Amino acid sequence: MSSPGPIADQDPSDAASPPTGASTSAQTAASFTTLRANRGPPGLSPAATAHAHLLAVPESITDFRLFDGENSPQNIAVYGFGLGALFGASLILATVVETSIPQFWFFLAALGVFHSLEYIAIALFNPTKLNLDSFLLNHSPEYTMATVSGVSEFLIEYYFFPQWKTWGFLNKIGLIMVVLGQAARTLAMFSAKSNFSHHVEYYKEEHHVLVTDGIYSVLRHPSYFGFYYWALGSQLMLMNPVCFIGFGGALYYFFSERIEYEEELLIRFFGQNYRDYKARTSTGIPMIK
Repeated sequence: MSSPGPIADQDPSDAASPPTGASTSAQTAASFTTLRANRGPPGLSPAATAHAHLLAVPESITDFRLFDGENSPQNIAVYGFGLGALFGASLILATVVETSIPQFWFFLAALGVFHSLEYIAIALFNPTKLNLDSFLLNHSPEYTMATVSGVSEFLIEYYFFPQWKTWGFLNKIGLIMVVLGQAARTLAMFSAKSNFSHHVEYYKEEHHVLVTDGIYSVLRHPSYFGFYYWALGSQLMLMNPVCFIGFGGALYYFFSERIEYEEELLIRFFGQNYRDYKARTSTGIPMIK
């Protein structure tokens, strides 16, 4: 690489040692490069490393990518801003602006809250497992299909049968179910702390304990209980008869199998302690003991 001027006239010490400011900048850049390569400085705990990685700046503008699936600061900011804007705008449209379909805007606001709190809970209590999927925006094809189906049914029925979508008593019951379901799920995540995960844990780790206090003293799987009533409540609020029935059947099928399998693992982890706990608690989900 050619130099802009003759280097023979430079003092050797000047050539070897850049100015203090340049040295500091170079060292800082090198530190961030090392941080990115190693996913954190040596000697840090996994949780501290996860947080340190989020503070690393891009090496260049070419590293500043969006929607690439990486748990980068820019992706977190965009996802968080989008969900916050969805919640704020929808809540205003539902409560301040005069509208004939407040239930639709309440539903979109509920989606913004749900996905934001999923990420926040993992970030607070299980940072080593934190990634962009913790928002649960791409949870599964089935979840995406269910959400699209609910919105589609509402809009189609509102177009052809607007009288079905007037705001009334049943809509308010559905809204209450959504709020209580979200509260139960969030309380479950904050009570379980590092024991909570979006994925089934197949092996017992050192930090795993059997949580039996708080909401867990009454409900055995409060996060599932919360999502069950959140999902059904959303369809009752939207007055979607087809999706309400469909959601009910799909949720029962999923949770009946999921809970049975998880409890086999929990009995393997905690033995008689879990059997005793199971005997004195309920799932709170109809037809699932």
